[in-house]
Amino acid sequence: MASKTPRSRATGRITLADVAHLAGVSPITVSRALRGERAVGDDLTQRVKKAAQQLGYSPDPAARALASRHSDHVAMLIPMLSNNLFVDVLEAAQGALRAAGYQTLMGVTHYDTREEEQLLREQLQHRPAGVLLTGLDHSDMARELIAKSGVPCVHMMELAQSPEVYSVGFSQTDAARTMTQHLLSRGKKRIAFAAAQLDPRTLQRLDGWRACLSAAGLHDPCLEWLNPAPSSMALGSQMFEQMLQADVGIDAVFFCNDDLAQGALLAAPRLSVAVPDRVAIAGFNDLTGSALMWPALTTIRTPRRDIGQAAAQMLLSLMKGEEVPTPHINVGYELIVRDST
Repeated sequence: MASKTPRSRATGRITLADVAHLAGVSPITVSRALRGERAVGDDLTQRVKKAAQQLGYSPDPAARALASRHSDHVAMLIPMLSNNLFVDVLEAAQGALRAAGYQTLMGVTHYDTREEEQLLREQLQHRPAGVLLTGLDHSDMARELIAKSGVPCVHMMELAQSPEVYSVGFSQTDAARTMTQHLLSRGKKRIAFAAAQLDPRTLQRLDGWRACLSAAGLHDPCLEWLNPAPSSMALGSQMFEQMLQADVGIDAVFFCNDDLAQGALLAAPRLSVAVPDRVAIAGFNDLTGSALMWPALTTIRTPRRDIGQAAAQMLLSLMKGEEVPTPHINVGYELIVRDST
């Protein structure tokens, strides 16, 4: 009869040594058996697995990474989970990584570079095999942490300029120019830009809108409606009503995100505003429900799943030590013209 197995003195956690004690083998044999190495016979493997199950043993991934110099997880930081945009990116990246045998350790930064820095510091302590980051706007300390860690890193949603920084995304500025040019082609001249959150990608869209209207000699700073609050349908409805009350003669509004535009479309009947005849409304990202609005929302379709999958595949190549011939992958975007413009 096996004697009672002691737990780890400091934490109470069942250890590899505890499993070895119960199974009557050495810790290295337990490690090899649980990894499925052929050198360990089937009977011995079953004995080890039975002991591990009986004790409720769960391998410590950090300890395993330290011992083998190999980790089976990837750290992934996204701004928020309340926006389907990032959920789509996360799901696609996680699917590609899991298929390759990697787990995803996720963190939410809330668009805060200091919070991102702290999450990076914590996750790098777990020795991830790679890191996926959203955007290029990081603190100097975050960049230093990545550089000193030596862990492969790929940036998503934007395109870097340096060949030493790997990225998958598209030009936010060009996409905004495309939408603004579309509204101009519809005969609109007083095109407002309404934005929330004011993260770096939103501000890049603002730059694209400004550049397009400036080239047409139609830029007017009073048509910029910028609110740092989180993007939402309620805020979009509120901003649209404020623009109309300001009476600055708008004939179109380019919202930086679809949820804002959806809120404006829902408010339009209440405000007796005909869309698109009196005011055209456009969005960005082609989020769920935009095609079902009345009228259906014109928007920029962003390939979020393509970004997540391509970024994961690029990271997998880097983690294998393979050469990546193209450090920046431009997945593009698509103008989706519907009835709201």
